[in-house]
Amino acid sequence: MEESKNRKLKRLGAAAAAAAVLASGVAIWMAIPPAITAREPDFGASVDPALIERGKYIAYLGDCVACHTEKGGAPMAGGLALETPMGTIWSTNITPDPKTGIGGWTFGEFDRAMRKGVAANGHNLYPAMPYPSYAKITEEDMTALWAYLIKGLEPVEKPNQPAQMNFPFNLRFGLAYWNAVFADDTPFVPDPAQDEEWNRGAYLVQGLGHCGACHTPRGIGFNELAMTEKGRNGDQFLAGAQVENWHAIELRDLWTVEDTVELLKTGQNRFATVSGSMTDVILHSTQHFTDEDLTAIAVYLKSLPSKHPRPLPPEPVYTGAPDAAFNTAGGLGYMQFCNDCHRPDGTGVRGIFPALAGNPTITAKDPSSLIHITLTGWETAATNAYPRTYTMPAFARLTDKEIAEILSYVRENWGGGAPAVTEAQVAKARKNIDPKIDASTFVTPRLASLLDEPDKDQLVLGMRLNSETNKLLPGHVGNDLNCTSCHLNAGTVADGSPYVGVSAFFPSYAPRSGREITMADRINGCFRRSMNGQPLKPDSEEMLAMLAYFDWMKGETRPEDKVEGRGIGKIDPSLTPDPVNGEKIYAAQCAVCHGANGEGLKDGAGRVVYPALWGERSFNIGAGMARTYTAAAFVKRNMPIGFHEKFPLGQGGLSDQEALDVAEFFSHKPRPDFPGKEKDWPNGGKPKDARY
Repeated sequence: MEESKNRKLKRLGAAAAAAAVLASGVAIWMAIPPAITAREPDFGASVDPALIERGKYIAYLGDCVACHTEKGGAPMAGGLALETPMGTIWSTNITPDPKTGIGGWTFGEFDRAMRKGVAANGHNLYPAMPYPSYAKITEEDMTALWAYLIKGLEPVEKPNQPAQMNFPFNLRFGLAYWNAVFADDTPFVPDPAQDEEWNRGAYLVQGLGHCGACHTPRGIGFNELAMTEKGRNGDQFLAGAQVENWHAIELRDLWTVEDTVELLKTGQNRFATVSGSMTDVILHSTQHFTDEDLTAIAVYLKSLPSKHPRPLPPEPVYTGAPDAAFNTAGGLGYMQFCNDCHRPDGTGVRGIFPALAGNPTITAKDPSSLIHITLTGWETAATNAYPRTYTMPAFARLTDKEIAEILSYVRENWGGGAPAVTEAQVAKARKNIDPKIDASTFVTPRLASLLDEPDKDQLVLGMRLNSETNKLLPGHVGNDLNCTSCHLNAGTVADGSPYVGVSAFFPSYAPRSGREITMADRINGCFRRSMNGQPLKPDSEEMLAMLAYFDWMKGETRPEDKVEGRGIGKIDPSLTPDPVNGEKIYAAQCAVCHGANGEGLKDGAGRVVYPALWGERSFNIGAGMARTYTAAAFVKRNMPIGFHEKFPLGQGGLSDQEALDVAEFFSHKPRPDFPGKEKDWPNGGKPKDARY
């Protein structure tokens, strides 16, 4: 989450730098700090605990901890770096330590820093500190915040790091000129024409929440064009803005009040899941707000008219994949890399992976955030409602052209008329962001290149039979699985039992059959065991299409070659499984997708999203996944998905022991019998973990 904190600081870094460069050479008298006028509160011998608690809540409202706490550091002790092209600024220690924090400050000095951007020693703060917004804080709230910081926090002795800004951005005295020209320190004044709830929301959004710092466009001096919805440029307040390489969406008249409250409280709603710096805002700030304050914020935002009114997106519509999914490069790219989480119809998985239809990141005219997330990845906010986080890995390994094609496909189908993404836009973002690319040498086959082949129709059918086996071959599949349930992304994932090179090794001897088998035999073995169904005829259109797809995946592989990423790896055979611990791991890591009772997960239309792991709708005891050590090897490298940043599914991450324990738990649950089991391993060699 550290990167997200930096993004939050960066949104104000440009203003800080602009303040210095615009003011270099300003008259020295401009640097005279404003007089201190705030009255020192009389706390007496002790401070009312209720006032401290109130101050703690004010700190949540102002999101103080996100900027003033470095990764792994003590709360509010500062040290978080703001990296800008003009230099580096570090957030300061605001604990009550008298040497390095604010323990030696007076309330008046604190109040002046918060409202005017002037520190206790008289130097001007860079506007990475949103003092133009904090100027609207009431005296009562400022007093409570001071009480919390001075009396409610443990002092931490941690020296502040001086800013290392390049010339002329290091000329702090110029900040006084920026303040004189651009800083609006008008206090909050309730609107008598509005009710108390609306005014409370306006106060929180304009002041403590400093929402405009990201969501309001900036002027020539990188100043916010408006600090409220009134007056000159008032229609620009919260109208959306470019922030570094992100697009902060327009907040005016965005959703229903209920939808906005849900997003601020949980990090997601039916239309969106937060990303970028907003994950920290939810984590450290808004999830701690009272329901009354969240509702007030939502009421205020809903009341602001937009120059670009948007109809409220409909509830998710469960359909099939768009026509272009299988006949365009962008569609096939989406089906390979995005489908497993966001689903063929873009509806996502409620509470886990966001829907695309109606998602403001998808529908925004400016695709900056969409491109940024694709290049660098994304993680959900950890909230009380959704404590487990889910990760979308970075797709920087894809080319600019591939990313542009996939995102254009997404916007064409679920973007509400949003323009296509160009290769040039992706290239520019990649240059600015410079995303990291993992060092894996596994060459992931691109399904989009199927369209370049003379037999593309047959190959695409073969791919679809792998991805949509249950749908396209209902007479041959007796459960809820597809081939891609075990062979991830249609057999293109390293250590996910990929099809790369596989057909080069057939015909080959199979100990379980006790004879040499063909590629068609191997495919039909999966239909009978993993699918608990019926085999295909060797000369059927479907079998020929699947064989053609396997041959395409073979590429230049020879029988004597060693194929990187082949299979699913191994598990230490000396380990002893513990099913009791496995049950705990299952509940924590697997049940969200596969059901508390192994029943799988279905969407709002009753269609299977993730398959059952036991019971009548799962694989039978003759399947390889019914064997503990085989299942454990698969789980270790491929489950759960969305667990970390590994390309392309964030898959795997459990230890050998954890994978073995959970595999022992679910593989021995009740499941269908396999009628031909007595014929297996006729020449011996039966594995120790066979179910029969």
